[in-house]
Parts: sequence; structure tokens; C-alpha cells
Amino acid sequence: MKMFKGFNDKLQCTPDGKCFQYEVGKTYEEPEADLCHTGFHACEAPLDVFNHYRPARGRFCEVDLDGVSNEHDSEDTKRVGKKITIKAEIGIPGLVKAQIEYVKAHTNYEHTDPKQATAGNYGAATAGESGAATAGNYGAATAGESGAATAGESGAATARGTVSVGENGVGLVRGNGVKAKGGIGAILVICEENNSDYGIKEWKAVEVDGEKIKPDTFYRLESGKIVEVNKDD
Repeated sequence: MKMFKGFNDKLQCTPDGKCFQYEVGKTYEEPEADLCHTGFHACEAPLDVFNHYRPARGRFCEVDLDGVSNEHDSEDTKRVGKKITIKAEIGIPGLVKAQIEYVKAHTNYEHTDPKQATAGNYGAATAGESGAATAGNYGAATAGESGAATAGESGAATARGTVSVGENGVGLVRGNGVKAKGGIGAILVICEENNSDYGIKEWKAVEVDGEKIKPDTFYRLESGKIVEVNKDD
């Protein structure tokens, strides 16, 4: 099963209080898999790894998880398996790309409006260019070029224009002149692109802590720094 996993800066994690050292390209096995107790843990939704390792301090990989139990975490998409292969270290830019693909794959396009899309709690909403996508608590919202995406508490929002998420949500925005805001505990990932090839020019990931980053306040990237957006902008 394709999954995503976070580590500390030494590519370690600490199951049962013990430091476990990983290496990219290697496979590891355990005899049992019990969620939050034994086995190897990873997340189906890429940005859920931020619930366990903060962007500024973590390293992030795509992994294969086998022997996965039927258990599901009540807070996010964390799962546990008996066998894990550390495929590649992808960093936050890779997580951003993977999150977009994940949300698209979990969206019911039969109920998606190209301009206006709304989903309830745990639902997924996708809107196209210049469209608006809104999802409830634990939902996922994605909007295209110049679009706006909004998700509730613990939700995930992705857009190429404007992103808003509730408390403990995850918002990622990518493009030119883009902006994002979130509630307390939210993770915001802001990516500015090159004008020439649409590659990532610079990016920042921050946590809305209520001090350095204010809740319900839009931020953007300016010369590589996170700055508060003027209300008139």
C-alpha cells in the first residue's frame, strides 16, 4: 500500500519510546501490527504526516506498507502494517504534489461542479479553474487555477489561488501571488512558482500558533518570507 511517513531530522522515529533508525531503500519487518502500539505506522493522506512530525523539523518519505491491519485512526489516515519499505525521501514539495493527487483520487467527480463544489463532513469537493471548493470538518477541498478552497476543522484544502482551513487543518496553496489562512493548530504550506516553467521557486510551511502566525489571517510569500496579507490586497 502506498503511504507516507514522517521522521525526525535523522530519519528516525520513536516507537514505544525507543529510537528506530531507517534508511531510504531498505525494508523492515515486525511480527505484529497493532495501531499505536506495534508495527510500522504511516499515513494514506500525505499531509496527515504533519500531525505527527512538524514541517520545520521533520523529514518525509513515500513508503510501501504491507501486512496492513484493518484498524483506522480516528484522527487522521494513519495505518499500521507488519512490513515497510522506505522508497524515497520526497520532502514537503513532494508531499504537496502527492496530496493533490490523493484528493483528486478520492473525489466523486459525478457530483463535482467545475465552478462550485461543496461537500459535507468527511467529504471531498473539487472545483476547476476560478472555481470555489468547500468541504466540512475532516473533508478535502481542491480548486484549480485562481480558485479558492475552504475546509473545516481537521480538513485539508488545496488550491492554486486561495486556501482557508479550520483548527488543526492542513492547507496548501501553489501558484503566483497565492495566500492561505487557518485556525489554531493548522499547518499552512505556501508555494510560489517560477513564471517560466511552473516549478516551485520557493516555499514555506508554518504552524498557526497564535503568536508568530495569527489564526484566521491570510499570509503569503514575499521574497522568501511569510508575511501577513494587507486586508486591502
